[in-house]
Amino acid sequence: MFNSIRGTITEKLSETVYILTGGIEWEISLPATDIAKMPALGEEGRVFTWLYHREDLMKLYGFADEKRRNTFLELLKVEGIGPKGAIKILGGIGQDDLERALEAEDLGRLEAVPGLGKKTAQKMILALKGKLTWETKAGQQAASPYGELVEALAGMGYDRRSAADALAKAEAGLKSGIGAAEKEALLFKQAIVELSSS
Repeated sequence: MFNSIRGTITEKLSETVYILTGGIEWEISLPATDIAKMPALGEEGRVFTWLYHREDLMKLYGFADEKRRNTFLELLKVEGIGPKGAIKILGGIGQDDLERALEAEDLGRLEAVPGLGKKTAQKMILALKGKLTWETKAGQQAASPYGELVEALAGMGYDRRSAADALAKAEAGLKSGIGAAEKEALLFKQAIVELSSS
């Protein structure tokens, strides 16, 4: 519904930012780490948003950039984490630190985030390892030369990082001099074989 809101920052609290735009002042809940990245009061800022809508509640959540919003949406898929919990988690750990902790399966680092217990940290590792570095289309293209094939494999239920690795391995075994369309078909087929056997 709303992708982002740009306007004058009128107030910054621990987990809330107020932005004035077109005569409307928006109240937006942000992680503390994202609030720290916002411009000073009176300056113009942009917040990427997500609207939470229930029968008895409407609340606008915001993020410093698209990657943080996508991470928030991924956190919502983890059992036991709601919007409030996801904001608290993101407020207690930076993006790079979170990605490193998930990739390294560093339970200790995740448990150090305020309000995050061992069980939820374990669920986060199971659900999110290998996913956060692929959150935006630009990130996918930068991280792998096989963006479309990775997405097709992800649509079949394979992990994106594993799919990229399988495609890279398949390409190493291909003969040179084949056409682009044939190469893509062979890569896709070989990657499925590789992923199915792992």
